[in-house]
Amino acid sequence: MKNILVIGSTGQIGSELTPELRRLYGGEHVVAGYIRGAEPHGELLEGGPSAECDVTNGQQIAEIVQKYHIDTIYNMAALLSVVAENKPELAWKIGIDGLWNVLEIAREHQLQVFTPSSIGSFGESTPHWMTPQDTIQRPTTIYGVSKVTTELLSDWFHVRYGVDTRSVRFPGLISYVTPPGGGTTDYAVDIYYSAVRGEKFVCPIPEGTLMDMMYMPDALHAAISLMEADPAKLIHHNGFNIAAMSFAPETVYAEIRKHCPDFQMTYEVDPLKAAIAHSWPDRLDDSCARAEWGWTPRYDLASMTVDMLEKLSSRMKK
Repeated sequence: MKNILVIGSTGQIGSELTPELRRLYGGEHVVAGYIRGAEPHGELLEGGPSAECDVTNGQQIAEIVQKYHIDTIYNMAALLSVVAENKPELAWKIGIDGLWNVLEIAREHQLQVFTPSSIGSFGESTPHWMTPQDTIQRPTTIYGVSKVTTELLSDWFHVRYGVDTRSVRFPGLISYVTPPGGGTTDYAVDIYYSAVRGEKFVCPIPEGTLMDMMYMPDALHAAISLMEADPAKLIHHNGFNIAAMSFAPETVYAEIRKHCPDFQMTYEVDPLKAAIAHSWPDRLDDSCARAEWGWTPRYDLASMTVDMLEKLSSRMKK
């Protein structure tokens, strides 16, 4: 049985990944790592052990690894894209200096490590349609630069020291559990909240801007299934393209209006978000993930929209 540490367990992905890991492996086998000021509560606190775990504090991580006999780390600590642009030094400290701590401890204790990458690791010079698994990566944001570095550093620790490092390039993630937190693709979460509240939605992304998106249950499935994959079948280890759906703001708006016909949307473009979105791929080619570890998404835009509206409506009534 695995003993897992989730660093960043109260963040956008970690707050949903941790309960899912506990469901699969048992609550006592999954430690919720958190930073001071972002302590777990409710199910996240009560469902298993938790420990203060700042990714920039290597000694703290090492002590948790030893105390709970950890063999697997999901390193989810990072700043989202727009936040990172406003706090570049902090983004690097968390994303890269923190990753170095995790990988060094993994090397010393022979741990398996998952550290997510992103579609933000690509830039304007990358082919935007059916972006290949292996292609040019020249991002122009500190978020993207840190994600490329994450992939390369993780690969280096694998080649040099044999550390079992793995990662996927997450597209924009849509969830009814975690509120938006400063990501370029967060409009695709905000729009559902507005629809359920009966409010007009003001879209910060220009009409016609395609971006890869994924429903959070598929994102969790991708992370966990990659970590369970047979290493002998993996040609790549870090930075797997994964895809589920690609849409522009007007497309998701039209899908929501099938269920909420009075819903209205206008545009008020945010220049920073628009520039970042323009530099990212329109659609990723995820054939390597499908071939090497059987990746298959379970939700498309239509099925996600039905589920999002139902789940958000239920949560907002509580």
